[in-house]
Amino acid sequence: MVAVSLFGMGAAQATDITGAGSSFVYPVLSKWSASYSETTGNKINYQSVGSGAGIAQIKEGTIDFGASDAPMSGEDLAKFGLGQFPSVVGGIVPVVNLQGVQAGQLKLTGAVLADIYMGKIARWSDPAIAALNPGLKIPDNKITVVHRSDGSGTSFNFTNYLSKVSPEWASKVKFGTAVEWPAGVGGKGNEGVSQYVRQIPGSIGYVEYAYAKKNSISYAQLQNASGKWVQPNAETFGAAAATADWASAKDFNVIMTNAPGDQAWPITATTWIIMYKKSKNASHTKVAFDFFKYSLEKGQSAAASLDYVALPATLVQKIEAYWASDFGNK
Repeated sequence: MVAVSLFGMGAAQATDITGAGSSFVYPVLSKWSASYSETTGNKINYQSVGSGAGIAQIKEGTIDFGASDAPMSGEDLAKFGLGQFPSVVGGIVPVVNLQGVQAGQLKLTGAVLADIYMGKIARWSDPAIAALNPGLKIPDNKITVVHRSDGSGTSFNFTNYLSKVSPEWASKVKFGTAVEWPAGVGGKGNEGVSQYVRQIPGSIGYVEYAYAKKNSISYAQLQNASGKWVQPNAETFGAAAATADWASAKDFNVIMTNAPGDQAWPITATTWIIMYKKSKNASHTKVAFDFFKYSLEKGQSAAASLDYVALPATLVQKIEAYWASDFGNK
């Protein structure tokens, strides 16, 4: 578990609030927390424990907000008196430990990625990989698959993508925050998967892009739904996000995997913030909304510095209207 606890200086009546969940959003959330705390003195305690644990804790009412990369259903939101809204957009990237292969050199299709994660492709010298990478010297290592061991929104989006590009994956494994993985070893959080991939030669994993950069792990480029080869970066994440139909999605329930468009990164995702519509602690709820208003309206540069994509102004307006209509936050 990774947690951030940041103390503002000199505030007369600082308030501490708590949140938990997505490790996908942790890098940018920690940056937002630090700058917000410096400005207001309020403190954000966030535990990067995975989306599944974040949803469980907000359902139990033990935290002020949850964060998940997998949306809650309308039925579940209504049952627990919760609402959800997106916070930022980012990309999930396949990461590899292959000696001599630099970041962005290896090419993988969704179908080949699914076959690797099903254990059907077990060595990096497999003809299916070689055919995609003529001229690239790839070590003949055994492939060690690394996946998440905890309930994970990153896994939700990764397996959702594999279900869209591989009929066999869709019928045998399906998608979700936790699945019966056909092969591999499990790491906890994006942090745990990054650590395993760094340690195991020949391994492959999937993490939010900021973790690949922070840990200097090589990543693959992917062939998108338009048949184009694309690199992971803010531009390709933004291209996928631009296709999302937020206007007609109830509770902002939009999945962006395998998005159309020549520049779209195929495993693009958002993190939803989940809160009670009827506050359990008015002062904490007030600070939580103030923090997310600050993040959405003033956090663009922090998001861009980590290759996340800030939400467009029109979507931010829609979110703030949702706060007023569904949470009474005016």
